[in-house]
Amino acid sequence: MMNGKQLSRRQIMAAAGFIGLATLTGCGSGEDGGDSKDLSKKQNGAMKEYRAGQQFKASKPLSFSILHNNNPSYPMKNSWLFWKELTRRTGITLKPIAVPLSDYEKKRSVLIGAGDAPFLIPKTYHPSEAAFVSSGAILPVSDYVHLMPHFQDKVRKWKLEPELDSIRQSDGKYYLLPGLHEKVKSGYSLSLRTDVLDKLGLSLPTTWDQVYEVFKAIKAAYPDRYPFSDRWSTNTPFPAAALLSYLGQAHGVKAGWTYDNISFDSKAGEFVFTGATDGYRQVVEYLRKLVAEKLMDPESFTQPDDDAVQKLLGEKSFAISANPQELVQNYRYNLERQVKGAEIEMVPVPLGPAGPVVIGGARLENGVMISTKAVKSDTFVAMMQFVDWLWYSDEGQRFSKWGVQGVTYTQAGSQYRLEPGISLMGANPDAPKDLQKDYGFFNGVFTYGGSWELVSSSFGPDEKKFQDAMAQYRQLPIDPAHPLQSVEQEQASLWDTPLRDHVTQNMLKFALGKRPLSEWDDYVTELKAKNMDQLVGLHNKARERFNKEKG
Repeated sequence: MMNGKQLSRRQIMAAAGFIGLATLTGCGSGEDGGDSKDLSKKQNGAMKEYRAGQQFKASKPLSFSILHNNNPSYPMKNSWLFWKELTRRTGITLKPIAVPLSDYEKKRSVLIGAGDAPFLIPKTYHPSEAAFVSSGAILPVSDYVHLMPHFQDKVRKWKLEPELDSIRQSDGKYYLLPGLHEKVKSGYSLSLRTDVLDKLGLSLPTTWDQVYEVFKAIKAAYPDRYPFSDRWSTNTPFPAAALLSYLGQAHGVKAGWTYDNISFDSKAGEFVFTGATDGYRQVVEYLRKLVAEKLMDPESFTQPDDDAVQKLLGEKSFAISANPQELVQNYRYNLERQVKGAEIEMVPVPLGPAGPVVIGGARLENGVMISTKAVKSDTFVAMMQFVDWLWYSDEGQRFSKWGVQGVTYTQAGSQYRLEPGISLMGANPDAPKDLQKDYGFFNGVFTYGGSWELVSSSFGPDEKKFQDAMAQYRQLPIDPAHPLQSVEQEQASLWDTPLRDHVTQNMLKFALGKRPLSEWDDYVTELKAKNMDQLVGLHNKARERFNKEKG
């Protein structure tokens, strides 16, 4: 609140997350009765003075329920040091409801729909929170970030307001507390057998044109093999999801894992349909060229990951998509054991027509939804302070990631070292204990985002080199806010899926030569028949409306 008056919708949006509102007198939505506005009766266990840089400690022991995405790589244990130490530091006991990773989204929807959701619902990826907005089951968290000094501090310091604007709903509020990154962290690129390149007198490619030339030279030397056989095509909504993401990035378009039907064309000043753009067509044409000239294994779009990796290890191929972890723990580790003198490197994302760019909006990560039931509790303020400390303070983030200094790690300056006898994702592989499995730290439910110093503290030499190179790329502008109203949201989701499916199926047909690229215009006409223009129109209308209301 300001001067005891309710903030107008325009002020709420302009305030971009209530930066600087530090009072505890609450700014409720103003549309849901008086219940959630007055926080004076909801301060049971809260700290009277809680500021950025301060350790949160509840004034009395409290417990909160939380949905826990149970990762099969480190199944949840009640004996984890994480739980015990968290209670010791904060006075809060978390009561986890463990849900298998494979079933998480479905189970989350069922619990929320039945009114049985716990107070804290983490591991939620935007825009999946939108489905729960109209029912009123989750909290418009932007109304309560004035209770979260660390969150506000990072938004202000790292200038994240445009990113937060991009996740607002049609009422101007956002319903997800996302992970906040100081810098964009890139994940995937191409890796190549450097010993083979050396033998052929080739350098590591830095552009997609060079990638093509390198593949052609490898093909000439090994005519019976595919230079490139890829993975990340099964258990993902898109075939070759990683390759398409970073190849798309080089063309300035969202593809693969980052694909979205709607993209903003900053030159035209309007939203367009991604799968019908020139950039997307160029991505498909490039794939077609690789497949047609037998430089890329056509099974790349359908094979399980293990098959792709086995082809690399069996020298049936010499290039594969990678992330830094897979490069070190899987490809290099196994190649060194199987192929004498084998060496493999991951290159910074090769450059294409768009130049050295990364897709905008990548500084937000999955985040936490809060059940509307929580605001009715007399411990609501303490809970928001706790969420702020654990997910957004430097200290809370360090704790979630590395654990307890002197027990699980030691720190000297920005150098973090695991204590002897503890392994983590391939580091100290012979150690008897594992930081994730045995202690519960570095858990994806709690560990994401943060300062570059903390995010990079777990990088090995390869990742450090890769991320340093990628840090030189510039981020493309973030798509402007264009929140849909609930009726529009329902309409859009009916159109979205058939359109997305048509884009995916035809990308495959074009790439594999089952449909000639001369039929591109016919393909666009088919998209129009599936309401492409209506979907784009809906988003452009929403953007105009949001701009008008924001003033």
